[in-house]
Amino acid sequence: MKWYLKVVRDNYANFEGRARRQEYWMFTLFNTLFIIAIALVSGLLVSLTDVTALMFLYLIYALGVFIPGLAVAVRRLHDTGKSGWYYLVSLIPFIGGIWLIVLLVTEGDKGANEYGPDPKAPNAEEINEIGQPQTEA
Repeated sequence: MKWYLKVVRDNYANFEGRARRQEYWMFTLFNTLFIIAIALVSGLLVSLTDVTALMFLYLIYALGVFIPGLAVAVRRLHDTGKSGWYYLVSLIPFIGGIWLIVLLVTEGDKGANEYGPDPKAPNAEEINEIGQPQTEA
């Protein structure tokens, strides 16, 4: 849960830096669970009250997490040494989505790359430095 909150609260629209696989996939897991729960609750409320406007709860949540979801995916691609524009590979029919998943599950570059230092480095504070833009000393 701390990974989800880190993405939504601290790195809402941060497209700079790098994100570990754990940060991306934990965010994706909790986001999926929340979407399912909101859809179920909204559907139940609509069926009980016949007020279809309650389905907007789902839409509001989905719009609210769109930017952080995109940002963490871009930072995840940065960790593998790829530009955030590689996210658009998912638009290629049939193989694009598979290719993007392969990029997202690939282990990140060891050591620093052009997008920042390795978030798995032994001296990195695991949860505090993930996805944060790095300043050069």
